[in-house]
Amino acid sequence: MTRLARCVFVLILLMGAASAWFLRSTHGAEDTRADEAAVRKAYADKVREGYHFTFAKGNISMPGNAAAEGGDFLETSAFPDAEYCGHCHQEAYHQWRQALHSNSFRTPFYRTSVNVLLRTKGVQFARHCDSCHNPIAVLGGAMDPGSNLDRLFDRDGLTCTTCHSIQSVQSKLGNGGFVMGVPAVLVDEAGKRIPGIVPDAEILAHLDRHSKAVMQDIYRTPEFCAACHKANLPPALNDYKWIRAFTAYDEWQNSKFSNRNPLTFYTADFTTCQGCHMKRAPNTLQEPGAKNGTFASHRWAAGNTAVPFYYGFDEQLDKTVEFLKSGNYLNVDIFGLQIGDDPQVIAPLGTVPVTLHPNDLIEALVVIQNKNIGHSLVPEVRDLYEAWTQFTVTDSSGAEIYKSGFLRPDGTLDPGAHSFTNRPVNVVGDFVDNHMVWAIHSVAYDNSIQSGRSALVRYRFHLPPSLKGPITLRAQVNYRHLRQTYLNNIFGPDHPAYPVVEIASRSRTLNVGDNPPAGAAPDDNQDWMRWNNLGIAYLDQLQYSDSIHAFEQVTRLRPDYKDGYINLGLTYIEWEKYDEARQPLEKALALHPDDARALYYLALVERRARHSEAEVADLEKVVAQFPQSRDARRELGISYYQQHRAEEAIEQFKALQAIDPDDLAAHYNLAILYRRKGMKREAEQEAALYAIKRIDPGAPTYSLDYLRKHPEISNESVPWHIHQDAPGPTQSAGGGSK
Repeated sequence: MTRLARCVFVLILLMGAASAWFLRSTHGAEDTRADEAAVRKAYADKVREGYHFTFAKGNISMPGNAAAEGGDFLETSAFPDAEYCGHCHQEAYHQWRQALHSNSFRTPFYRTSVNVLLRTKGVQFARHCDSCHNPIAVLGGAMDPGSNLDRLFDRDGLTCTTCHSIQSVQSKLGNGGFVMGVPAVLVDEAGKRIPGIVPDAEILAHLDRHSKAVMQDIYRTPEFCAACHKANLPPALNDYKWIRAFTAYDEWQNSKFSNRNPLTFYTADFTTCQGCHMKRAPNTLQEPGAKNGTFASHRWAAGNTAVPFYYGFDEQLDKTVEFLKSGNYLNVDIFGLQIGDDPQVIAPLGTVPVTLHPNDLIEALVVIQNKNIGHSLVPEVRDLYEAWTQFTVTDSSGAEIYKSGFLRPDGTLDPGAHSFTNRPVNVVGDFVDNHMVWAIHSVAYDNSIQSGRSALVRYRFHLPPSLKGPITLRAQVNYRHLRQTYLNNIFGPDHPAYPVVEIASRSRTLNVGDNPPAGAAPDDNQDWMRWNNLGIAYLDQLQYSDSIHAFEQVTRLRPDYKDGYINLGLTYIEWEKYDEARQPLEKALALHPDDARALYYLALVERRARHSEAEVADLEKVVAQFPQSRDARRELGISYYQQHRAEEAIEQFKALQAIDPDDLAAHYNLAILYRRKGMKREAEQEAALYAIKRIDPGAPTYSLDYLRKHPEISNESVPWHIHQDAPGPTQSAGGGSK
């Protein structure tokens, strides 16, 4: 088609749209809306005739949670396509087309796993996945065996008018926990939504009414993202029980960036999901939504390098790699060494002298700090993503003395690598491959690092007897989307190598012989923070004595740092040494009276000492400062319960459920409290929720079966473990391979 022909074609379309708009506007707004409602009802009635309400009568999306205003089906044709919006919003359209949201349904990476679900259980079950990946299909009634709807909308996944038609969210639900309005790009003078296509000229004449139609305050909140970036596996999907799949939202809420949790190890300014993943940048194309020459990114840059690589979206791939490599998300610290049988850790490296000899047995302690990510490393579908530590020791000629975390010739990851992933298993103890989440019964291990926390990775190797020159230790965190075995499942073994991105790294060069203190590198944390991160890592690995020693170094170096003392108190509590915890916690409160974090842990000490009034007083102060603290609400509810203050306990547990409706302690205690009050129906509901959501006592046996079958990676399930000189046995490309 020539350029002139294209222009004529577009003009005809616009004239047709304008004519339709003229007819509708002269017909009367109220009559038009009545006509639209009648069309929707006729459509919904037709779909409903043969629709399989497999899981609950009248529920369109179950086992997902997507919903439409009025609780009925929406015509798929009611959603204007992205090209319509792109007439004016050229920058947004350009970014969106290459982003994961616009490719949420059509990619082979998604289709491979969801097609297994379609074949094995039926299309109705895929409503669980497509409530987020393709909500037009779900709300339009296309996810049904008898549907013959035109599926042109599949190509756009989450298009402009899916996100921008959402009127409210039920973010605590996840799995598509939103309520979709009838798509509209304009409201009338009274603020009522006008469904359907509107001529560009009409929108330009009423930009304020356009904005009211397509923008909501909730779009700027983390709760909006939570509607899909939080997921569970309900019994309707897996015929088993409720299992948490992932929840980037809850991880954010518990992070320092939410300012809602007093128990974080560090603090930061309030930052939303959009603050990281929709940063404003100068726009290069026409964009009416820009402000002062910048536009909120609709690339949603994160960790997905596979989609832009597959489709050849070089610009999106470059932006994604730039995002991953952009700075201080992680801190990698080669913290210290243990030599031979000496249990003393020579640390922190660079600050203290160290002497090496040929033939020494060395254990290197590498601390990986999740410094500025608002969720875990890695989040969400950990069974598919691949993040790991690569560690090498080389001599002065570059020859390798030791390596761990390397890619093998077939592209698979060294089985002995320390990876920040998990291993879901099924009822017979086999790895759940191809992201068949409905088959998950347990998780053999999960080595992700939560926001603000640290992991300690240990590497043990021998120095060669003939070594003369210096050695270089290098640790780096690599990331690949997706793991090689999953890519092989999709494409077969013959496919291009997908990008591996180095997120962060640190190197140290040491001489054979004496190494005097060398000073810190520009990107190193201060020594007190290095010790603090080590203490956090020891604590998570249940090494309480070592954690105490690390936090004592923090208080020695920073006697004014109240959290150093709180961390000591926390460690003693975890170690069940409550009496020892009191002194450092009181020291922290002397430095910072009414500090919520110190008060919370001191309340646990008071509880053990049976000082009930002090316990409650401390927790009430914490809740007053942090009303959205899950932990404080839970513990205050328990304290009231133990004091037979039933009404106050119920109030706290209900407040906790408003924050986290899946909290087991809330379900359990409310079941008891309601029963004591004679509220039999409410008690039964809470008891049922507790029973379905609590961990299956038999689940660990499935994990043990898997680990017995895969001794080469069973090491990863131990809270602390050592990566040795000898690599693990070669593993096949089947399930369980890294």
